[in-house]
Amino acid sequence: MREPSSVGFEGNGIVSPPPQALLERLKDFGQEDAFALWYELSPEERDLLVKDIESLDLSRIDRIIRCSLRSQGLPSAAIEPVPESSVSTVEERSQEDRERWWKMGLKAISDGKLAVLILSGGQGTRLGSSDPKGCFNIGLPSGKSLFQLQAERILCAQRLAAQATNENSASSVQIHWYIMTSPFTDEATRKFFESHKYFGLEAEQVTFFQQGTIPCVSKDGRFIMETPYRVAKAPDGNGGVYSALKSTKLLEDMASKGIKYIDCYGVDNALVRVADPTFVGYFIDKGVAAAAKVVRKAYPQEKVGVFVRRGKGGPLTVVEYTELESSLASAVNQATGRLRFCWSNICLHMFTLDFLNQVANGLEKDSIYHLAEKKIPSIHGYTMGLKLEQFIFDAFPYAPTTALFEVLREEEFAPVKNANGSNVDTPDSAKLLVLRLHTRWVVAAGGFLTHSVPLYATGVEVSPLCSYAGENLEPICRGRTFHAPCEITF
Repeated sequence: MREPSSVGFEGNGIVSPPPQALLERLKDFGQEDAFALWYELSPEERDLLVKDIESLDLSRIDRIIRCSLRSQGLPSAAIEPVPESSVSTVEERSQEDRERWWKMGLKAISDGKLAVLILSGGQGTRLGSSDPKGCFNIGLPSGKSLFQLQAERILCAQRLAAQATNENSASSVQIHWYIMTSPFTDEATRKFFESHKYFGLEAEQVTFFQQGTIPCVSKDGRFIMETPYRVAKAPDGNGGVYSALKSTKLLEDMASKGIKYIDCYGVDNALVRVADPTFVGYFIDKGVAAAAKVVRKAYPQEKVGVFVRRGKGGPLTVVEYTELESSLASAVNQATGRLRFCWSNICLHMFTLDFLNQVANGLEKDSIYHLAEKKIPSIHGYTMGLKLEQFIFDAFPYAPTTALFEVLREEEFAPVKNANGSNVDTPDSAKLLVLRLHTRWVVAAGGFLTHSVPLYATGVEVSPLCSYAGENLEPICRGRTFHAPCEITF
């Protein structure tokens, strides 16, 4: 590396060396290579480089890099299956329980105690789109985007809560929606909401905030330079939500609004039940700090993380499918005939506000991030390096109490991750899951279908403004015939 503190020449003038204080700070953390090409830069590029370095919290980043590299390869506590007492399974749930939780959830929504938090920092690159994922239209008859489907479910939950608690109008009940973007999706997301008039929600009940980015590093922890005057950076993972909520003071904002519970989910699920009253009621009833909706793992090799207990009597946490030994992944509980590690994490979580405060402080103190080896754009072309990320489920080891709530995959999990033509989790597969579920609702409500293509390839779409989870459809559907595919609205 060229020592950047010597003097260089530019035309007839002498080039000043890098700012001494900044160079010394970089040296303190072993990152002085960031100034290696200083004398080859134009004056404008040197300004950009200084601003880029000054924007970094070097001591925090150094702590994260050191803690994360050091924790790699350390043995973790042995894992055990989740105790059955921690899981509410579909078959053990009585109708009485469901109705009680539904009412409790609607009461909490009506009282303004629930906020919804969406993780939408990703672009739809795997879907073949440069737009934020939430803007994606999966091809439903209505042509609605994922954001619109979710906004309308919030509107429906507000209306149901107002009706259940005899509020004068649905507008008197508001669920605040916190939308986490990233530097890559923030502007486009805001414009999308503005141009669609917030899909019927009030602008003041929607808050946008950005997750952070963190420098990409080589295997020995040095910054990778994307250009001679800019450090390569990547979003800090969906678990960056915790530090972002803290740094933007949104945890205080939630407290000032009287919010007690936060429903947190990923944007790319076409069947997500946003602000699900039943889940809210279950969460309140259990009195836990954290909860997650889970589905049963379909087969041992399915690429999903699973909930486990870490150590004897330890906390519930998630182990990624890449980290679960194949012998454990295929181990069967002899008593039930089911997989021992069967509870799949599908990024549908509920937290208390008190717990989010605890997690934000705990994760910041521990500073351990997951390292993902990726090709990073750099001044040497694409180079192998490390992206540092936290995951949303990193919160669970901090929870004093966690409950898992089983849901049916075909009712609540339609991931939209890969372009059409891929084997799994495509817009087409998600669209079919939505159409099939809504078709079952319509038939159960006394409706009939005609169709000119096979029924397994089509169906009807029920607007979330009509029904949240199949309720209240009889007046619209009984005795009526619908020609699939179509959208059923009021």
